[in-house]
Amino acid sequence: MAVYVLSDLHLSTNTKTNKSMEVFGSRWRGYMERIETNWRRLVEPCDTVIIPGDISWAMTLEEATEDFAYLESLPGNKIISKGNHDYWWATQAKVSAFFEKNGFHTIRMLHNNAFAVEDFLIAGSRGWYNDENGNNVPSGTDYRKIVAREAIRVRLSLTEAQKLDEQEGLNREKLVFLHFPPVFREFRCEEILAVLREFGVTRCFYGHIHGVYDIPGSFVDNDITFTMVSADYLNGKALAHHICKLHSLAVVVAAN
Repeated sequence: MAVYVLSDLHLSTNTKTNKSMEVFGSRWRGYMERIETNWRRLVEPCDTVIIPGDISWAMTLEEATEDFAYLESLPGNKIISKGNHDYWWATQAKVSAFFEKNGFHTIRMLHNNAFAVEDFLIAGSRGWYNDENGNNVPSGTDYRKIVAREAIRVRLSLTEAQKLDEQEGLNREKLVFLHFPPVFREFRCEEILAVLREFGVTRCFYGHIHGVYDIPGSFVDNDITFTMVSADYLNGKALAHHICKLHSLAVVVAAN
């Protein structure tokens, strides 16, 4: 059994709300077909795939039905968390009821909670850019409030992960999955980084970044290894060496 990670699927199978990513460059051309091909090639029914955000372009749960049906049809268990474009996101109770109603039994939400998978504890949240000069962000955004809230959510998730170990008397590695990178070039979200250090996290995976391919797939900052898992970034086969570095945590590579 293996654990995989791939963010930013940006699914758009609903013809009424179609918003294909193919307009954003050659790496997105035929992306859903390539993701499915590689997913089915790598993932077994007993495996788990973590998807840290930007899962569907749908605006509501109902509009997202076809996208989740697509995910459900793929092998393996899926753990999803929220991205900045997941406008369909609702309370855990509503989403769980929606999944049950539609027979989506292989998809679970990572939201103020944690999961034990193989030798890992899975924790995380959306995260946020603490950058008041950021582009494409609604005006009037209260950055301090959002960052403080996301730091709390990361803490809640890691606390739940810690409880899982305490209940079973184990000491598994805590892996954190965020949509926004807590470190990106000169930017640092110290509030979230402080929580990661407090809980002894040494590996964090993030997405969100698109069209930037000149950065390292993984880098170390204060003893934490950060790894980019956006679908378009993982387009190149040259990233195969990251699979070795991650040991039993592999990466679904959306490559030709």
